[in-house]
Amino acid sequence: MTHQPMFNSKRLGWTLAATAAAVLAPTAPRAVEITAGDWKLSATGNVNAHYIYARCEDSPSVVSGGLACAQALGQDRSSSSVSNGLLPAALAISASTTQNGYDIAATFGFYPGISTNDASPNLQQGGTNLNTGLGTTAIDMRQVFLTFGNDRMGTFLLGRNIGLFGGDAILNDMTLLGVGGGGGNYAAPANTSLGSIGLGYIYTDWLAQIDYTTPDLSGLKLTFGVFDPLEPVPTPGSLTSVSTTKSSPGFHAKAAWKVSDDLYFSVSGLYQKQKGVTSFSDFNSWGADAGGKWKIAGFEVLGWYYYGKGIGTTALFFNASNGLGEERKSDGFLAQATYTISNTKLGVNYGRSKLDTASGEINPTLVEKNDKFTVGVYYSLTKNLTLLAEGSQIKAKAQSGAENKSDNFNVGAFLAF
Repeated sequence: MTHQPMFNSKRLGWTLAATAAAVLAPTAPRAVEITAGDWKLSATGNVNAHYIYARCEDSPSVVSGGLACAQALGQDRSSSSVSNGLLPAALAISASTTQNGYDIAATFGFYPGISTNDASPNLQQGGTNLNTGLGTTAIDMRQVFLTFGNDRMGTFLLGRNIGLFGGDAILNDMTLLGVGGGGGNYAAPANTSLGSIGLGYIYTDWLAQIDYTTPDLSGLKLTFGVFDPLEPVPTPGSLTSVSTTKSSPGFHAKAAWKVSDDLYFSVSGLYQKQKGVTSFSDFNSWGADAGGKWKIAGFEVLGWYYYGKGIGTTALFFNASNGLGEERKSDGFLAQATYTISNTKLGVNYGRSKLDTASGEINPTLVEKNDKFTVGVYYSLTKNLTLLAEGSQIKAKAQSGAENKSDNFNVGAFLAF
């Protein structure tokens, strides 16, 4: 079994599934839509599965936070798995109505995978041997939120939903329907591969939040709000390794401008004050990203760039500081080009995420950068069903210059409804 990197992409749900469905079938109706009185109940989602073959580094260097898959010396460097890709399977149920001039709605999202990730309760075994006979796949509840508003006042969202910072980068990643970066068994933590997470953008995550979005202002929409502050994932043994209460929430915002159906830009950002065990281990986290996409004939090109201080790399606030109140700077980008001819889309993307040491810090094994190159073919067999194949190469480099490299190839199918 392949050794997994510290972080796999997770907590991707209905918003991503809905986006994928829109890519596959922009005019397709929802799978289920029932009207009862003033209420409308609808359901949508996806099922996907992929065969993934990976060749991992068989004599790995120590790269803490590196995303190239690696095997211990003497183990087989290749691995095979049948699993979900960047998206888990999803089923989202929404109820909506209009009352007193206000559009109100509630959404619940359920996210099962296909790999065993709940050990084997029938054998009463522990969590160390996940993929065995008599195992099960648990349901991950990622979305629970309500909305209310109208075209004049804008919309309020309250509950758990996808974040703003980094959201557009992952929603427009061509590997959303596929696997992207990956290698090995995806039973833990959430049946998903990396896509380009930590390999061009920081994972947007699912956040408990309260947001307000303005009405459409000639193609421009502004969103701002607060979210439940997240604990940093620190260097082991640091003074930020103990959870602490937060006196203020996190803040995030986004501006999205749809110039036309073929041209789109966005910028987003977030800020959170991190509280350590002692005052000298406190630090501030902030980050911003900007990008856009442009379509012309069958071509589409896009790019997103992010920069931050104290936000870490791969996931929000992972390795964000040295544990002594000194923030680490990070930045990265995703560049992508696709061409669609008839029912086939051909694509390439490249992403890089970098992390600097804090001022005065000497940490040779800490990751300096992760990067990935992916080529993909996506064939729409029907308006809802896509067959696909991808090949990816990942490189991880430590501050010392030590490197690991891995490759993976996947073929599979993605059905959105």
